Amino acid sequence: MTQHELATRDLTLCHGRATIIDRLALTLPAGEVTAIVGPNGCGKSTLLAGLSRLHAPKQGTVLLDGRDIQQLPARELARRLALLPQEAIAPEGLTVAELVRFGRQPHQGWLRQWSAEDQQVVRQALAAADVSELAGRPLDTLSGGQRQRAWIAMTIAQQTPLLLLDEPTSALDLGHQIEVFELVRRLAADGRTVVMVLHDLASACRYADHLLALRSGQLIAAGPPGEVVTTELVRRLYGIDCTLIPDPATGSLLLANVRRAGRCGDA
Repeated sequence: MTQHELATRDLTLCHGRATIIDRLALTLPAGEVTAIVGPNGCGKSTLLAGLSRLHAPKQGTVLLDGRDIQQLPARELARRLALLPQEAIAPEGLTVAELVRFGRQPHQGWLRQWSAEDQQVVRQALAAADVSELAGRPLDTLSGGQRQRAWIAMTIAQQTPLLLLDEPTSALDLGHQIEVFELVRRLAADGRTVVMVLHDLASACRYADHLLALRSGQLIAAGPPGEVVTTELVRRLYGIDCTLIPDPATGSLLLANVRRAGRCGDA
C-alpha cells in the first residue's frame, strides 16, 4: 500500500473563543502507529478532528502529501483518510456485513456501482478484523470488542492508507482492548499509517511506534515512546510521580508506584 504523509503547519484549532490547539507543527511518520496522549481537555480529540477535516482551523494548515486538506475534494480525501470517532452510531438492526459495505461508498459513483471487486474488499476487511464469522450478526448483539473490530473493518474496507482512531479502546475491558490493539498492529504491518488517541500511557508505550504528548493544546514531546517517556514527562502531563520499569516480556515501559506528585508514596 502506498504510504502518505500527514503533517500540520502552524495549526490552531478553536472552540468559540477558546484556543484548543495552539500553533502546532508536526509530521506523522508514515507506515507507523502514532499514539496521541495527554490529560483530559488537552486537545487530543480536537486535534484528530482537525487532522480529518471535521474541525476547520482558525489558522495554519493540515497537509496531506503537501496539499492543504481543506482544498481536497471530499471523495478524494475519503479515499485517502478514514476516521473512526469515539461514539460511532449505526442504525438499529444493521449487520456487521452491512456496516462494512458502507466503507466502499467513497469508491462508488454514477458510473461505478457495486462490483465483484467491492465484494472481495468487504470479505478481506471482515477477515482482516477477524469478524468474518460475525458478518450476519446485528451490531447490537456483539460484545464491545467485537463491535469495535466491526467498525474498524468498515474503515479497512474504505482502503485508505491513513486511519485515525479516537479512543478505540474506550469502555472496553482488558481482553477486548488487546483485541483492538493487536488489530491496529496488523494494520500497520500491512503498511497503513494509524493515529490513535489513547488515555492509557502504558498501552501507548506498548503498541505505538511514535508518541505525541499534548498539554494545554501544545506539543511537549514527540518521538518513540522509549525515548520520550520519562518520569518528568509523566509528572508534567498528569501531575503524578511514578517509577518507570521495562516490561520483562516486551521491554515497553510500565508505570509503577504511581502517586500524586509531591507526595511520598509507599513502594
